[in-house]
Amino acid sequence: MAVRTDEESWQRRSACRGPASTLFFAPTVPEPRSMRVAREAQATRICGECAVREECLEYALRIREPHGIWGGLNEPQRRALLEGRAPD
Repeated sequence: MAVRTDEESWQRRSACRGPASTLFFAPTVPEPRSMRVAREAQATRICGECAVREECLEYALRIREPHGIWGGLNEPQRRALLEGRAPD
């Protein structure tokens, strides 16, 4: 019998599960800035309606996740938060 962790529990309830999950991470090919900004804006709108947004952000900060949108923040925003400065 597998033991479920708290991370697995909140991840199962996230609004980003399913087809929309591709919005939260950069593609494997170069992405023009305008497309990145639009993709990230769409992802953060989904985060804004997510019931587990706080748990998601806390998890990303705790493990220092270097990629993607987590809890409504992108990589530079999370890094700034961790460094104690205002996000870009």
